[in-house]
Amino acid sequence: MKVLAQIVLAFGLLGMPLLANATDVAVLTNGFSIRHERREVVGSVTRLYLGADRDGYVDVSTDEIDRFEKDLSAPPGSTAHNAQPMSEVINAVSSRHHLDPDLINSVIHAESAFNPRAVSPKGAQGLMQLMPQTASRLGVSDAFDPGANVEGGTRYLRELLERYNFDLIKALAAYNAGPQRVEQYHGVPPYNETQAYVARIIRDFNRKKLAERKAAAVKTASHKSPERSAPTVKQVALPDTTQQASR
Repeated sequence: MKVLAQIVLAFGLLGMPLLANATDVAVLTNGFSIRHERREVVGSVTRLYLGADRDGYVDVSTDEIDRFEKDLSAPPGSTAHNAQPMSEVINAVSSRHHLDPDLINSVIHAESAFNPRAVSPKGAQGLMQLMPQTASRLGVSDAFDPGANVEGGTRYLRELLERYNFDLIKALAAYNAGPQRVEQYHGVPPYNETQAYVARIIRDFNRKKLAERKAAAVKTASHKSPERSAPTVKQVALPDTTQQASR
């Protein structure tokens, strides 16, 4: 039994570097950090699991990880009592960058379906699916922080709009496939994914604007002055004419 216990203990100790529980932060050599609940070494990469399930994870080359730290902040996706609602965050960020919040909502819907922990197969992260290099350039240290992600993604979209003289289709194509591809093909590149992406956002954005116009029309109609009807005269006491005549 003593030998068996030692073998079990040895396997347990060996397994510790491969699989870690609780919420930690992986600090990368480029300064980027990724919150995760557990991790596992798979060949030459370290798989960082972003939630309790095994579906949400990102693979990072092990030699690109500088160190691991305990996460002393609230875990991603948790809602503090004083947390600002997502709609308010989007409205504030959109206003700051002079963009329509409905557009940012449509981009987030297409990119991540409003999942702040979303990770693409290519490594794009968070609500607006920022690649680590793009996030780093935009000053976003934690792409899984919803507010920071929306700030960075909105600023990047604004940059692209200015680059393409506010041609929304080109800007969205560049957001998805990269500016170099848009310039290479002088417009939306011939990629099914990019073409479907741009069409999906444009349709969603147009639907929001149409619904907004309909709601405004209904509101305007409801505030129009109703047709004037004959005034209703209330019965009142007649004045005493005899006293007025004797004066």
